[in-house]
Amino acid sequence: MTDRSLSSSSRIRRARVRDYYELCKPRVVLLIVFTAMVGMFLAVPGVVGWQPLIFGTLGITLSAAAAAAVNQLVDKGVDARMARTRKRPLVTGNLGMKEAMAFAMLLGIAGESLLYWLVNPLTALLTALSLMGYAVVYTLFLKRATPQNIVIGGAAGAAPPILGWAAVTGHVSLDSVLLFLIIFFWTPPHFWALAIDRHKEYEDVHIPMLPVTHGVEFTRTQVLLYTAILVPVTTLPYAIGMSGPIYLAGALLLGAGFLYYALRLKFAPRPGLGMKTFGYSIIYLMGLFSCLLADHYARFLLH
Repeated sequence: MTDRSLSSSSRIRRARVRDYYELCKPRVVLLIVFTAMVGMFLAVPGVVGWQPLIFGTLGITLSAAAAAAVNQLVDKGVDARMARTRKRPLVTGNLGMKEAMAFAMLLGIAGESLLYWLVNPLTALLTALSLMGYAVVYTLFLKRATPQNIVIGGAAGAAPPILGWAAVTGHVSLDSVLLFLIIFFWTPPHFWALAIDRHKEYEDVHIPMLPVTHGVEFTRTQVLLYTAILVPVTTLPYAIGMSGPIYLAGALLLGAGFLYYALRLKFAPRPGLGMKTFGYSIIYLMGLFSCLLADHYARFLLH
């Protein structure tokens, strides 16, 4: 075999790996896994045990990737008609439906097996429910049935901190439920900001997102209202003594930034502002959970 043919074969393999990687929605999965890991670290006062940390993280990652792959399988037709998704591997034909389905099943089975046998059955059950909630209930039904799809389906996306907490402790606590509530109230303004900028595409593919069914102006109001609810919700960990002043200062500062974007989106809208608000919302959530983590270990070291 010539050097040229070897080089060509290597490029094909790398492209194939990249297609499978993109099928897993890596940026979405990264955020899921990050919030799950923060749940793990917050669940104990000191160092997290290596087994729940390694196998819990891996199992949640594989399960989230499986759900993302199923989402792309179900939405292949819709993705082909939307600008931001038309280059996904199933749409371009780089991956076939059968191989993508087999890959998703393999990921799901591997993830659930790791969680059940090497972490604990509760984490496996909660992860399976979360996976089904996103991949089946939200993607197959809610997304196409109601403009409240993001609110109702957001429960599945808000579960990762509970999964991480359960992986370490074997149970669900009030503290982990507060982390769930933060993501639950974060999800609507996060996604509706994107939907505002892409509402014509959703209208074209007959997906009843809120700006399609109730108008862009109404959706801007909802983004502002949910953000106004989210900010006080994020102070609850401090209110119950779960977190300290480091977290509170970070939460208020980050919340002020989110409110700034939501107010601009409502009262001073301009093209592209929805996507900027969407982008800030991701930074906001990662910053918020980073503050939780920093506060947790600062308090641990001081005591």
